[in-house]
Amino acid sequence: MKRYSFLYRIPVFLLALYAVSGCETVIDAKLDTGPIQLSVDATLTDQPGPQTIRLTQTAAYFNSSTPPAALSATVTVSDDAGKTYAFTDNDNDGYYIWQPKVATDTLGHIGRTYQLNIAYQNEVYRSTSKLNRVPAVDSITFVKKKLNPLSKTEGYRAEFYSRDLPGATDYYRIRYFRNGTLQNKARDIITTQDGAFRGNANTDGLMFILPIRRSVNPDSLYAFDDVVKVEVQSLTLEAYDFWEELQTQISNGGLFATPPTNVPTNIVNTNASGRKAVGFFITSAVRSRTARVATENLRPDTD
Repeated sequence: MKRYSFLYRIPVFLLALYAVSGCETVIDAKLDTGPIQLSVDATLTDQPGPQTIRLTQTAAYFNSSTPPAALSATVTVSDDAGKTYAFTDNDNDGYYIWQPKVATDTLGHIGRTYQLNIAYQNEVYRSTSKLNRVPAVDSITFVKKKLNPLSKTEGYRAEFYSRDLPGATDYYRIRYFRNGTLQNKARDIITTQDGAFRGNANTDGLMFILPIRRSVNPDSLYAFDDVVKVEVQSLTLEAYDFWEELQTQISNGGLFATPPTNVPTNIVNTNASGRKAVGFFITSAVRSRTARVATENLRPDTD
C-alpha cells in the first residue's frame, strides 16, 4: 500500500485541473453574416484646407481585410447659414473630399449646425451635428521620470495646460502625436466633460484636472528631443457618448468581458424600412499646441 501513498498527496487543484483539461470540446461555430451596411467615417473641423469623409461597406466580423470602399455615392454637407459643400471621390477609393477654392478657406465655423447628406445605392442617409466651441492649449511641459518606481529606465512625462470655457457644459476629445504620429491605442481615446471626468464635481471654467492634463503620454514616456503635439477637439454630447462607447467596446476583453454591443450611430436612413448605416458624423473645433522635449520646456519633478 505504501507505493500508492503519493497519489493521495497530489494537491486537489491539480486533480481538478486534470479533470477540466480532459473535458475540452472544440466547437466549430457557424456564424451568420449580417447584411452589408454603409459605414461612415466623417469628422469635419474648423481648420483650413480640405475635409474628408470616408465611406466603406461593412464586412464579416472575423474578416480582417480592408473593408471595401463605397463608391459612386453623392455626398454633400450643408450648414444653417445656407452654404452647401460638395464632396467628390476623384480617386475612386471611397475617400470623398471637399477642396476649398482658397487654401486658407474653412468649412467648419463655431456655432453653426451641419447636415450630412449621402445618396448611395438608392438609399438616402442624413446626419446633423453642431460645431461647438473649444479652448486653447496654453502650454506643454515635461518632467524627467522613471518608467516606474523600480525601473532604471528614464523618460519624460508630458503635461498640457488648458482651461475649460465657462458658462455651459462642454465636451472635448484629446488627441496627441509623437513625432508626427497619432497615438491611437484604445487607452488613447481621451474624452472629458468640462476638463474633468463625467460625473465629477463642477469644473466649469476651471483648469483641466491633473489626470486629463497628463493623459497625453505613451507607455514608454518621451525621449529627449521628441516633438509632441496636443489637440483639443470640441464634441457634441452625442459624439462624446460615441467615443466613450467605442473605447469600451475596443477594450472589452479578458476574464470579465461583457457581450459586445453595437456602437451608436447618428447616421439615419430617411427611409425607415431601408438599410441601416453605421459610423458617426462629427463636427469639431480644434485647437492645438506643439512642443519639443527640450531644456526650456523641462520642469522640476514635484510629485
